[in-house]
Amino acid sequence: MQGIELSRGFYTDIVRPWLSKIAPELRYSAALIGYGSELIGFDDDVSKDHNWGPRVHIFLGRDDFGKYARRLVDDFSKVAPATYLGEPIGWRSRPHPPANGVETVGALEHGLEFHTLEARLEDHFAVRSVENLSALQWMGFAEQKLLAFTSGAVFHDDDSRLSQARDRLGYFPDDVWLYKIACQWRRIAEEQAFVGRAGQVGDDLGSRIIAARLVRDVMRMGFLLERRYAPYSKWLGSGFARLPVAEPLSRHLKRALLSSEWTDREDALASAYLELAHRQNTIGIASFEPIVGPYHDRPFTTINADDAVEAARSAIADAWIKQLPIVGSLDQISDLTPLLEDAKLSQRMMNQLRS
Repeated sequence: MQGIELSRGFYTDIVRPWLSKIAPELRYSAALIGYGSELIGFDDDVSKDHNWGPRVHIFLGRDDFGKYARRLVDDFSKVAPATYLGEPIGWRSRPHPPANGVETVGALEHGLEFHTLEARLEDHFAVRSVENLSALQWMGFAEQKLLAFTSGAVFHDDDSRLSQARDRLGYFPDDVWLYKIACQWRRIAEEQAFVGRAGQVGDDLGSRIIAARLVRDVMRMGFLLERRYAPYSKWLGSGFARLPVAEPLSRHLKRALLSSEWTDREDALASAYLELAHRQNTIGIASFEPIVGPYHDRPFTTINADDAVEAARSAIADAWIKQLPIVGSLDQISDLTPLLEDAKLSQRMMNQLRS
């Protein structure tokens, strides 16, 4: 059994009946969101060595949190079973410890936590509301964290606030999305000719490294064009394989990675860029006429990525976003995990870049 269904059963069989008995008047939401491979269905036996098992997050209003949360965590410790469906309910504490804060509380003895929605949003995104988010705030949200918040499952939702927050964060606003597409094409534009140039001077290892970087950029563009959040690197390939665009792209990307000749490598990548362009034109946003050919006067096969950048930038309606330098949102600028996972640091960095 995968973790999300284990936790759903834990809520249905254990937590919900207990809450109905001990606090029948309580209005709450119950979910499993925030972190864990099980949220996106990629957990397996290896996943069980940390932060895996029966887990349920209960979301309360701020007044009810103060009245109930810490008492209920303590009370559940006294009555919770040691195991559920053969899995221990005690905390596997690497790297996430039990919740403990002003509006968040859990215990080592079990996987039941209580939060306010505001506290979870603040910890996860450095905001306490998802109403009226600015474009800059959106650009400071790591896709892997957006995916973790909007994936998983909601088991119960009395006032729908949690579901509404997840819906509002379901995907980027159109102009932020177009900006990210423009910036992703810019990443491709910057390095696509280097696969051939490095190969031409006999640097096969350098050519392979650049090709691999471009494969990753193509994959992340695939997520953008399918309007799906990309997971972090461990699950990037697994998530990519689920995208509709993966089928036409994968054979080109595999050829680019496996080829022993730089000329074949860059041809494979150019074919992948062309697939991206066709997909972009098919969905009817930022259309441009793709042209594959030599890189100016040099004999390296590339696509007219600058035209793709301009097409996406021109489609942006918001004047402030449109005038931004084409450098990217948070996870287009850096893939450093401590930065992507620290929401306050993420927002501070984006504010510095735009100031």
